[in-house]
This record gives sequence, structure tokens and C-alpha cells, in this order.
Amino acid sequence: MEYINIGNVKIKKTAVLAPMASVADRAYRILCREYGASYTVSELISAKGLCYNDKKTAELCTVTEKERPMALQLFGDDPEFMKKATEICMQYNPDIIDINMGCPVPKVVNNNSGSALMKDIKLASEIVKAVKSVSGVPVTAKFRKGWNKDSVNAVEFAQALEDAGADALAVHGRTKDQMYSGTADRDIIKQVKQAVSVPVIGNGDIDSLQSCLDMYENTGCDLAMIGRATYGNPFIFREIDSYFEGVPYTPPTIEQRMEVMLYHIRLILSQPEKDNEIRVMKEARKHASWYMKGLYGAASFRAKCYSLETYDDAQRLAEEFLKLQPK
Repeated sequence: MEYINIGNVKIKKTAVLAPMASVADRAYRILCREYGASYTVSELISAKGLCYNDKKTAELCTVTEKERPMALQLFGDDPEFMKKATEICMQYNPDIIDINMGCPVPKVVNNNSGSALMKDIKLASEIVKAVKSVSGVPVTAKFRKGWNKDSVNAVEFAQALEDAGADALAVHGRTKDQMYSGTADRDIIKQVKQAVSVPVIGNGDIDSLQSCLDMYENTGCDLAMIGRATYGNPFIFREIDSYFEGVPYTPPTIEQRMEVMLYHIRLILSQPEKDNEIRVMKEARKHASWYMKGLYGAASFRAKCYSLETYDDAQRLAEEFLKLQPK
């Protein structure tokens, strides 16, 4: 098995879980680690929210042993706030601090954060320097191909962040304007890899073992990062991990998919901050539907998934879905 190092953090060269707001929460990260994800990153944490003692934001900073190695991901546009937020994050003992410079959603971009930073390389570099000055752990940044098709500056951006002290860089092969549409450009990831000396993580359109291998082969990246393809499919990490370990992999049966779906919901319910079953089940509904995607009857069951209110409802739904399959 091959490993790479981000600073002093040793990570298996298999596949890592991408940070995904409102999806990759603690339960999701624990599940994916159990299935072979070699590294996880928290959901987006607002630097200003953390500095202003936002309770929910602080909850996002908790790092458990089951999630390690794990990074806390901050976003913001002010170096001083980012510096102070990093100092707060360090109280939770993360393995890495990651800076989000790639999120394309309006509520982040309109505050000059996320991928908006790609329009201001100088500010982005100042943020890296500020975070690095107090982190005590490796600092990474995740960004995109560029702002739009007329502003593709990932290579220049990467070089500036490396010069500012970034220990590794994650590149999503789409521009901000593309959001999650179209095809991720792997050539830009290759260009970034060739232009810097720190580890580069390739992200975009990895949805199978083969596409993961293609990412490694076609870009020369040091790690492959998977996002949306993990929806209802933590099994992708086991398949990739099995390949690199040289052991056989057997895809899950439909029964096993339902078992993992229920286990996932139990994981969500077991988190200390999740003390209201009905509210938690509202969060779990999308996950339940994702585990059924592509299977017989999934479309007709989607509405049932989005009406779940208790864990017992989920159990009954899984049983009903399995009874439908032989037909």
C-alpha cells in the first residue's frame, strides 16, 4: 500500500471523502471511514460565525477518533478572522486545517468567500499565510479550475498558495460558473500537479474504481477525492481500497444496501447533538432515497423516503422495498 504525507499527516493513497455541506456530517464521515475513505474533511465552517461564538458552528469543529485523519474546513474573506478562527479550531485538535476557496454557492460567493477568492490571488495568499501562522498543523486549500471560462487561473492560483505556505492543494476541475454541471477538466489538475511541489488532490467526476484509477493516471495527482458519487454509496471506498490492497471485492447485495442504510440512520441518531428523532429523520430522508437509487422501484419509493418521521418508519420502508425486489 502506498501512502502520501500532507505535512506530518500520513494518508493512504486510495480515495478521500470530499467536504459536502449538509451531507458529509459526522455520521457520514464515520461511515465512509469505516468503508475505506482514507481521509475526511468537515463541513464548511464560517470563520466569522466561529469568532462570534455561533453554537452550531462550534459543533462542526468536533473531531472524533473514528474520523481521523480529518481536516476542519474554514471559509471567509478576512485574514484576521481566519486567523482567529484557526486558533479556535486548534482547540479541537484537527489533523489539518483546510481553507475553502472553491465553494460556488451564492450565499458563500456573495460574501467574497469560497470560489470568489479565485478573483483575488493576493487576498487568498494572505489568508493562507494568516492561517499558517497559528495553525500548528498542515494547512491545505481547495479551489476550482477558475472563476469562469474566461478566467481559468488554477495554475497561477496554486503556485501563489504554495508560496504562501500551503502544504497541499485540492483542485476541482470545474469553474465556479459550471457549479456541478458539465465535465470536470482533468487536464487542469495535471497542470497544477506539474506546477507545484506540494501534494495535489484531484476532485471531480470520480464515480467508480476505474474513474479513480483514471484520475491518478491522467493527472499524476497524489490523492483522489470523491464527493457526490458517495451518496448512498460508501461502498465505493471499499472497492477502491480493496483494489489497492490487492484483495477481492464483492459488491453489496440489495439486502446489504438496506442494512447499511439503516445503520447510517442509526449513526445519525446516535450523535450527541441529534436529540430530536423527527428532526433527525428529516435529515436522513435524502440518504434513504440515495441508497435506493438505481434499484427497481426506487422512483416510486422516493416520496415514501421523504415522509419518514421515525427510525421504525425507516425499518418498515426497507422491508417493503426488499419485498418488492423479487417482482
